[in-house]
Amino acid sequence: MIAHLKGYLTGRLLVAMPYTDDSYLPKSLILVCGHDEKGAMGLILNQPIHDLTIQNLMEQMGLSPEATRSLDPVYGGGSVEEGRGFVLHTADYQTENTLTLGYGLAITATIDILSTIAHGEGPRHFLLLLGYVGWGPGQLDSEIQDNVWLPIEPDEDIIFQTHSHQKWGKAFSRLGIQEIMLSEVVGNT
Repeated sequence: MIAHLKGYLTGRLLVAMPYTDDSYLPKSLILVCGHDEKGAMGLILNQPIHDLTIQNLMEQMGLSPEATRSLDPVYGGGSVEEGRGFVLHTADYQTENTLTLGYGLAITATIDILSTIAHGEGPRHFLLLLGYVGWGPGQLDSEIQDNVWLPIEPDEDIIFQTHSHQKWGKAFSRLGIQEIMLSEVVGNT
């Protein structure tokens, strides 16, 4: 699914409006990995899977991660194919299986990157995610028109260095909008 998607919001962040009706995605921060006329695919960046660390996951795969990153959380990237893993990382690491998103970001979804990371090598920054979110043709565009999402340029600090429960707020504040000033009733006139 990732390989054929390349388009208008690819590489951008989607900041959920604070009063989104969708109970699965409130205050979500999503990186769009692909977007075109066929649909869109993204990864939720601020929903850690409780009690699942990189160490736990790598040990299940027979890998021994370096101690400095082993307690980092694994994130729930979305409800589609929750058993499928993705490593979102800085573009300083590339293989033939790496998809470059722009903005200095890339995704690699092979076990090779996990082995490289376990040995203390690989990208400068990364997140390990399971699953993804998807939209059908025109669906994401419609949700943006309905004020469900506000797209912004990605920020490496927000994605990789900010604690998961602070990512949405930090991204939302980059919009220059105060949440308290928003109405729970949204729409277009």
